[in-house]
Amino acid sequence: MKLLVDSGATKADWIALDDEGNRLFTTQTLGLSPEVINKEEALERLEARFDIFNNRKDVTNLYFYRAGCGTDRMKNYMSNVFREFFPNADVSVKEDTYAAAYATNPTNEKAIVCILGTGSNCSYFDGKELIQKVQSLGYIAMDDCSGNRFGRELVRAYYFNKMPQHLSEKFAAEYNLEPDVIKHNLYKEPNPNAYLATFAKFLIQNKEDAFIKKIIVDQMQIFVDNYILQFDDAREIPVHFVGSIAFYLKSELAEVLTANGLKVGNILRRPIDGLIEYHELN
Repeated sequence: MKLLVDSGATKADWIALDDEGNRLFTTQTLGLSPEVINKEEALERLEARFDIFNNRKDVTNLYFYRAGCGTDRMKNYMSNVFREFFPNADVSVKEDTYAAAYATNPTNEKAIVCILGTGSNCSYFDGKELIQKVQSLGYIAMDDCSGNRFGRELVRAYYFNKMPQHLSEKFAAEYNLEPDVIKHNLYKEPNPNAYLATFAKFLIQNKEDAFIKKIIVDQMQIFVDNYILQFDDAREIPVHFVGSIAFYLKSELAEVLTANGLKVGNILRRPIDGLIEYHELN
């Protein structure tokens, strides 16, 4: 049995496949974040799911993808957790950018692979390894065209009175925009980037509005300029995307990429959807 796991901060998606690639079961656990939870808590989260616990001795291969698992320390930490829980499994732990690369590009061709979700990222896949020219500095300094950046743009437009009245009234009706509430979530609560990203739903719902459309196109162009075009052969290979922002704004994304002479590749909402095909072929 193969287990494929795509873990975020809050939840992890699991898919079990038999030796022929048939889906045996799908499930979710709480997120497995090596920076946040200890070994005992990680094991408790695995034990809490009957389908995972009941099949733990039948797993022969486990493929785990998670942001923050690019360093040897984090890889070893999570590998040790899984080897204890799945005693007969060969364990592979990789950065979530590999999940995006494999899911959108199961035949391992050269491509540029981007993530546009709560945050953003862009890597060059040479067919075997991922290459990043720019190291991410997190949501404050970077994360162009991400959910949290779009949220920031909307909140700023609202408070600087740049948002048209019909939109500002609608925005205020859907969210609590009291200054104290916003400041508390940004400076007192964990994961302010995820908080800002909650506003992106409004942007997607109103994407046909001219004011919103300009925000979308401007951010996409910034992402193209800063991330995609850093690679010399960007216009010669496909550009793939994973993430809810890319998925729900795929038509706008295609327009911007085409205008820049770039090849639109596959656009998936979640990597787990494409990982099945990859692990059937590899």
